[in-house]
Amino acid sequence: MATTGEKNNNRIIPEHDNALVLLLPENDTSDPELSIVIPAMNEETVVGEFMDWCHEGIKKAGVTAEILIISSSTDRTAEIALAKGARVLEAPRRGLGRAYIDAIPLIRGKYAILGDADLTYDFREVAPFVERFREGFEYVMGSRFEGSIEDGAMPGLHRYFGTPLTTFILNVIYGTKFTDIHCGMRGITLDAFKRLNLQSQSWEYASEMVVKSVRMGLKTSAVPVHFYKDREGRVSHHKREGWFSPWHAGWINLRAMLIHGADFFVLKPGIALLVLGLLVTLGLAGGPITVKGVTLSLNTMLTGSAVAILGLQCIFLGAIAQTLYDPSGAAQQRWLTLFSYTRTIVASGLLFCIGMALGINFIAAYIDAGYVVFGNLISVNHLAVAGLLAIILSFQTFVSTLLFHAVTAYIPRQDSAP
Repeated sequence: MATTGEKNNNRIIPEHDNALVLLLPENDTSDPELSIVIPAMNEETVVGEFMDWCHEGIKKAGVTAEILIISSSTDRTAEIALAKGARVLEAPRRGLGRAYIDAIPLIRGKYAILGDADLTYDFREVAPFVERFREGFEYVMGSRFEGSIEDGAMPGLHRYFGTPLTTFILNVIYGTKFTDIHCGMRGITLDAFKRLNLQSQSWEYASEMVVKSVRMGLKTSAVPVHFYKDREGRVSHHKREGWFSPWHAGWINLRAMLIHGADFFVLKPGIALLVLGLLVTLGLAGGPITVKGVTLSLNTMLTGSAVAILGLQCIFLGAIAQTLYDPSGAAQQRWLTLFSYTRTIVASGLLFCIGMALGINFIAAYIDAGYVVFGNLISVNHLAVAGLLAIILSFQTFVSTLLFHAVTAYIPRQDSAP
């Protein structure tokens, strides 16, 4: 989105948010290929050297670049960064994720590298990111575990437990091979950054970005990065906010992973449950079966029916979840094809009729037997349970199909976005 508005004393006040003010340096870069986008809050002790690192990295990479600092500082951070040639977006303190959201409309480069201004990530080494971008990658993750971690840079609990565990969980849920999902130094093309539609306001932006990069099918790579401990005299933001801050950050990152991956917990398990439930129920529809002295009868059928019902519901929940998550519309089209309205409604109707026929057959036999159930009614009784399952599954499919088509009708598609 182009930035327009009043320009006075080297300041632009964007129309989209009157709380934001963009400060322009005297020698502003024109037509940058790369944007280094950095949130910073009260980093006056290190931001000057950080800017020197950025300029060194830009020169080594041989790229035309701008440096955009999003400052919510009460000290001289913005002043120092501006004097060193950065564009500075002055913004209220609204969270790390929100800082990136505020910055997106102002990014001019084709590519963006994100990170921190605290000298923990080495921005003298941006060349590997630029190389990956020029090779066609859309999302480039830094990896401290593939690079190096200075002694004392990361608490042992984070280095050996928290980060590896959450990275493992994300890889299991999404079938990926990331090595460091919490690395703050990462790159993304501007086009992909905009399509990402970032929503997280705080630390959880990191997990949301990774998850959505997978959902969007971005071409992804990783580069080793160096991670340094805090400079003497500087206190990290987590330490400034108290002992609970890193735990809170970990929890909300885990939450982001889970709420964007609900289909993992329902789709494949649902298919397995549906198949298992149908095998049990239909296998006993003709009457009891004895296996190694154990007789499987109506109770087993009812259990199988409950499992099948749960499985089908999980499948529909998974279909809706995948449709909500996929911005490209590919998942939506796939599920719409599988559960096309006419075919699915007709199939539901036929299944309902079969269920009713089996149920009516049982009622008729029950009446003929003088309302007594034993002996010759056993096989009819089992068929009636199968019929009841058919009725429930048919209604479940009918309603879920209506809901699924309603959901897809209200989901905005990328190709229809303004």
